[in-house]
Amino acid sequence: MNKVIGKLFLIPNTLGDISPQDVMSHSIRDAIHTTQHFVFEKEKIGRAYIKRWCPEKSQNKIDVQILNKHTSQQELLQMLSPCLSGHNMALITDAGCPGIADPGADLVLLAHQSKVHVQPLVGPSSILLALMGSGLNGQQFAFNGYLPIDKQTCKQAIKNFERISSKNNQTQIFIETPYRNSRCFELLINHLSQNTLLSVACDLSLPTEFIQTKTVKDWKTNQLDLQKRPSIFLFLQPSA
Repeated sequence: MNKVIGKLFLIPNTLGDISPQDVMSHSIRDAIHTTQHFVFEKEKIGRAYIKRWCPEKSQNKIDVQILNKHTSQQELLQMLSPCLSGHNMALITDAGCPGIADPGADLVLLAHQSKVHVQPLVGPSSILLALMGSGLNGQQFAFNGYLPIDKQTCKQAIKNFERISSKNNQTQIFIETPYRNSRCFELLINHLSQNTLLSVACDLSLPTEFIQTKTVKDWKTNQLDLQKRPSIFLFLQPSA
């Protein structure tokens, strides 16, 4: 007799203070409603999100585990045990899509290795929304995470990514911690070539959403207030 194994639902979260019902499918509500085992990045955020979808759900009866960058491999193995015992689980990230610029990827890989069925549900990804709205090359692109904090190392990284962009006609995509957004923007306009196309996207899917693409030369005449606004930076150096 084959052992029954549960599903691992990958449940996206909103990108800010907005009703999830406005931007996501009600299949998410169904998954949350029928699941008792949850993995959160932060418990407070995860529980609040469940309440927004299923206010009637008794949270005293749910099983909660925490997954973040400090989670060990042994803890991951234990985390998956409800699925291996035949129960469905739901992985909910703090914002956006689980597994994309998110520690949840480790649990998803382990689920595949353990023959657990993984079911990603539809929701907002700031990375893809920014690329969609940028007008830059959506056929060839690379997401590079965060730029280095050290200024000199960051300058070298920007120059290197710009060379790759020019050589491959490839859009380069970055994220930054909100309080370092202005610093990141200044480094980009100071060290990219004048004709490089730079796109800035912030507060995606929110009423305060802002997306603009200009040459670096044009950006230098504009002031942006990006502090504490979740932002994505993209650039494309036209091929020679």
